[in-house]
Amino acid sequence: MGMVTKRKKMHYGDTHLQRRWRVRNRRRDLDQIDDDLRTRSGELINQNVDLEKPGFAQFYCVHCAKYFIDDTAMQAHFRTKVHKRRLKALEVEPYSIEEAERAAGRGSFVKPKKRTMETQPSKEDVVAGKRIRVEEVAENTDAAESPSTSKTKRKKAEKMET
Repeated sequence: MGMVTKRKKMHYGDTHLQRRWRVRNRRRDLDQIDDDLRTRSGELINQNVDLEKPGFAQFYCVHCAKYFIDDTAMQAHFRTKVHKRRLKALEVEPYSIEEAERAAGRGSFVKPKKRTMETQPSKEDVVAGKRIRVEEVAENTDAAESPSTSKTKRKKAEKMET
């Protein structure tokens, strides 16, 4: 009877190989995508033909920063969970340098604004003049509440204190 053969680990300790696999599928960050949405979304949807990119750079999802082979693949992508998650992440205003300084104690806290995000229009709609809209959602403030709800909140707070 012999010993059971031990499985060999192929790339143990090869950090250069680990780094290559880690950054292989790297996409643009949320703040870069937000900047693209505000400044040049129409330009990214209507790109010139580039033979090096998938679909000759004619089918580009601005929210995910991803190229697709054809329109059916892009429309199928719009229905996926990955795209919907990205839209949800883009609803909150991205982290900025000013916010980092406020967190460090140089200023007062300002709550990040919520926005409504919609999937980008098709190529035909963009040619017709439709654009990607990035609108801020109006937040409910205490002044906008009815007086009866503010009284009940006060009563609950008083009960909790005692």
